[in-house]
Amino acid sequence: MKTRISKHIDSAIELLTNNQLVAIPTETVYGLAGNALNPETVLHIYEVKKRPHFDPLIVHTDSIEKIKSYVHEIPLIIHELAQKYSPGPLTFVLPKNDRIPDLVSSGLDSIAVRIPDHPMTLDLLSALDFPLAAPSANLFGKISPTSAQHVYNQLNGKIPLILDGGDCSIGIESTIVSWKNNKLEVLRLGGITIEQLKNIAGEENIHALKNDQITAPGQLKSHYTTQTPLIIGDLPSLIEKHKDSKIAVLSFCKKYDQLENQFVLSPHADLHEAAQNLFKAMHALDALKMDFILTEVFPNTGLGLAINDRLARASFRD
Repeated sequence: MKTRISKHIDSAIELLTNNQLVAIPTETVYGLAGNALNPETVLHIYEVKKRPHFDPLIVHTDSIEKIKSYVHEIPLIIHELAQKYSPGPLTFVLPKNDRIPDLVSSGLDSIAVRIPDHPMTLDLLSALDFPLAAPSANLFGKISPTSAQHVYNQLNGKIPLILDGGDCSIGIESTIVSWKNNKLEVLRLGGITIEQLKNIAGEENIHALKNDQITAPGQLKSHYTTQTPLIIGDLPSLIEKHKDSKIAVLSFCKKYDQLENQFVLSPHADLHEAAQNLFKAMHALDALKMDFILTEVFPNTGLGLAINDRLARASFRD
């Protein structure tokens, strides 16, 4: 199969309508999309990604009204969050109805659903009469793609089309929330910060869930992994410790002199810019085939929480 890269949605509409897979751009990362209502298409997503069936998928559509047709109910607080932050990098876990195949939700009685904030993909979704299941368009567990080229590097020959919408503006996956026991549970940190959630739900109603049970996408301990071992810690100490090895350095805002292979995510110490560049930097440094990628703990606030989460999962190895 020859994989094409295109900026036109007409071919994507035709392929998706015929239950084939297309990589699509979003503001977070590129997604591997297929008809969420067709079990065989959903199964093909798992097969192409080599993703375990116990890891559920996110369903994408273009309006709150359409979301209502796939779930039993939308709690008031979720509706308020959707009004404020959708389209955007926020995913809602809601009790699903029978229109959504169990394979999408990995047998759970709820689905993860969101409205992506990308003009090309919103046009695509509005032209379809079905939602799209669309996990990140990469092989399972590997670094998420934030450009069409990233997708091509991993999935060339496995899918017919990559819809090129440019570089992703957010650069990390969506935040995932659910409403349970009168609390807003944060199931995954992402493009919407805890502070933004508190603005709508109130600080007393936010609960960051930490357990080993998979209730939403992106909760596995090992994820977003580089081929090169990634180590987190105090960068000057790590650089000194591994000075006799081939190293690449991933830093927030500081450039280290005398180091050839380094990527500064945001020279101006902007966490939004750092998040946007994170996966791009991980792809670039991993391609250097060093002995180690060394990085640091980012400020534990705002999008820094999500960046630290992705780095921790990338560094986790059994």
